[in-house]
Amino acid sequence: MSSTEGLNAGDRRGGFSDGVVRQPTTHLSTLERHLVAAMGEFIGTFLFLYFGYAGHLMVLEQASDTALDGSMSSQTIIFAALAYTFALLVNVWAFYRVSGGLFNPAVTFGLALAGILPWLRAVILVIVQLLASMCAGGLVNAMFPGDIAQTNTVLGDQTSIVRGVFLEMFFTAQLVIVILMLAVEKSRDTYLAPIGIGLAVFSIMIAGAFVTGASINPARSFGCAVAGTQFPGYHWIYWVGPFMGSLLAAGYYRIVKWAHYEEANPGQDHTGDPILPAVQGLPSRSQAV
Repeated sequence: MSSTEGLNAGDRRGGFSDGVVRQPTTHLSTLERHLVAAMGEFIGTFLFLYFGYAGHLMVLEQASDTALDGSMSSQTIIFAALAYTFALLVNVWAFYRVSGGLFNPAVTFGLALAGILPWLRAVILVIVQLLASMCAGGLVNAMFPGDIAQTNTVLGDQTSIVRGVFLEMFFTAQLVIVILMLAVEKSRDTYLAPIGIGLAVFSIMIAGAFVTGASINPARSFGCAVAGTQFPGYHWIYWVGPFMGSLLAAGYYRIVKWAHYEEANPGQDHTGDPILPAVQGLPSRSQAV
């Protein structure tokens, strides 16, 4: 193989045969990038909710330990939480390179408020997230035994509407803060962000399933309600609460970025010797020698 052929092969592999670091070639127009991202977000949201709804519905259908008052038992909550957690985790990991792997209008809104996501892209993604949620809910209702309406997010008997709004706000704020600090803020642990996001969802569902249904995602509540044609009169709280939580999380993120939070606890992503001691005003090992 000639040197020219080797150079071209290196370019195709993303290599640096001539020692020059090249920026990736842009092949897509702005419109095409939006369309590709929308397609990825639709498929990712659909898969997340399809398997989340299906797992949740099957747990409800097959559970033999349902509480006597007709509410879900603790075991049912755990299995349902695992269904949504793993469905979200694997699909975020698969699609974050395509669209960001958001799958949630509240998260999308939060990233736009934080200045991470352009508003036009945010609007496009929210539209496809809602379309995907309806498709997922409809297919689960058609393909699995049971009524998809069983997976609706509903308030607990002792949860008022006002309390439900604020609970959803804090639940969603937790999720969006995790996304901003683990996925948006780049570090040596960023590749593990989907695991952190999944664990956040699991902990939120354990805490909130009995009180609000732990929606934290307007698309998750919307898709099954449309497919089951059953909207509780307070369905709006699963929009207002999560969007309030996104606003809270985005505000926190902007404050800590403005305050240069990296300087408060420096060196957290350090893997070598000289930098951290220098930041702390101490001699490095090489300087000490």
